[in-house]
Amino acid sequence: MSRDDGHRGAGRTVTPTGATGIDLTLTVNGALRDLRIDNRVTLLDALRDELGLTGTKKGCDQGACGACTVLVDDRRVLACLTLAAQCEGRRVTTIEGLAEDGRRHPLQDAFLRHDGFQCGYCTPGQIMSAVALLREGRAGSDEEIREFMSGNICRCGAYPNILAAIREVAREAVG
Repeated sequence: MSRDDGHRGAGRTVTPTGATGIDLTLTVNGALRDLRIDNRVTLLDALRDELGLTGTKKGCDQGACGACTVLVDDRRVLACLTLAAQCEGRRVTTIEGLAEDGRRHPLQDAFLRHDGFQCGYCTPGQIMSAVALLREGRAGSDEEIREFMSGNICRCGAYPNILAAIREVAREAVG
């Protein structure tokens, strides 16, 4: 595990009246990251604004669209509804952290092969959710995939291609 003590926004803490600045160490994509943030900052805002990890998208900011899906301890969470402080001592994985040894995750490749994106805005959240559903063993049928991906909205309507990409990786994992 590497340690990265430098972060965007170092030396500044913006705390609205009545808020408390806290020191926090997050493990993000395998690296320890030290932050000083308002105790009400969401994981999404900490990732994007403090750590510069903009692959995680801000969609509705209400937990309805799934664009901000990341993994915390290998479970999918909506980063817009999760306080950064709740993630201390836990492993956070973003779309930027899926690659291993410089190679994309199989789902990232499958999304490219099946054109599982159009505008691409929802793609990081879709992929992170799909990684989790595969780990959970929830890709037994198209209906099951649809059900467990239902929290991720694609406004372009690339659902058939997203389904095909997930189905491909699920088959490869089994066979």
